[in-house]
Amino acid sequence: MSTPSRIAAAIAAILCTACSTATAPAGDPAGHNAEASLTGTTWRLHEIHSMDDAQGITRVQPDRVYAMRLTPEGRAEFQLDCNRGTTSYTVEAGKAGRGAITFGKLALTRAMCPPGSLDTRIARDMAYVRSYTMQGGTLSMSLMADGGIYVWKPGTAAAR
Repeated sequence: MSTPSRIAAAIAAILCTACSTATAPAGDPAGHNAEASLTGTTWRLHEIHSMDDAQGITRVQPDRVYAMRLTPEGRAEFQLDCNRGTTSYTVEAGKAGRGAITFGKLALTRAMCPPGSLDTRIARDMAYVRSYTMQGGTLSMSLMADGGIYVWKPGTAAAR
């Protein structure tokens, strides 16, 4: 499959996810399921979808850890490869499994990670996150102005 075809397929999949009309399970008005909750779950970055055809999809290298944990108290804790960071966040739940989310300025350690690390890109992009969707245990966070989509899956943060 050619690169433009793969990108078109990825965008179509994202649009299908964003346009789904799934309803929340009974007794779960916020749309969080037993599989994963927005807060209290450690999320591991799976891939980054760019709206720029030249970039396409960036997949996380298996030996790198990019993890995020959102606390119920409004703190976000990050492990970004060899660096760690923290910031505040706010959420406005919308329909089942989706809503608005914004992050404050990320306080980040400044260790020099190995070449190819996504630590500075992720730290920069978190300031531009504006919304999220949760579907099938996957958390997708969209950047403003079609800047891209960060796809996270439940997991654990590994000590480095």
